[in-house]
Amino acid sequence: MLDEALAALAASGGAAVTTAAGTDAWTGLRDSLARWFGRGNPRRETSVLERLDQTGAELASVEADRAESVRAAYRAIWQTRIQDLLDDLDDAAERGRAAADLRALLARLSLPQAGVSADRGGVAVGGNLTVRAQDGSVAAAVVRGDVHVGRPEAARAEESQDRPTPPDASQG
Repeated sequence: MLDEALAALAASGGAAVTTAAGTDAWTGLRDSLARWFGRGNPRRETSVLERLDQTGAELASVEADRAESVRAAYRAIWQTRIQDLLDDLDDAAERGRAAADLRALLARLSLPQAGVSADRGGVAVGGNLTVRAQDGSVAAAVVRGDVHVGRPEAARAEESQDRPTPPDASQG
């Protein structure tokens, strides 16, 4: 199982494939990624080129109403393929070199950036977002309403008591 940094790198690779498809960056990514996957094996490189061509063709021909779901599926497919390759490398040093090579490959790309925005009180994320809580705590990207930690009976008892409503955090 890969650590979080390598999993995030794999996610970036999957996102790069779907972002580059249909753009001027596609050919460079396609060739570089096939070489990265091939690791000196021409047959493996050719196999990856065929898969990338299939991905590019599918993404170019998908109807607009299905585009995002197809992109998400291919993002996950390529993320998994990258994770599998990294995970299959037995030697930690070899895995580190492969990760460094992939980081360099992705850094060389000039991919179009999707605009990301959120309204007031929202969270805008241009990639993956992980929100975690430790035992006995709460973590959230956005909370709209009350959060109760503890036994449900205690929360219900509190709600039944007359108490002032706390001010909205956005009002200062």
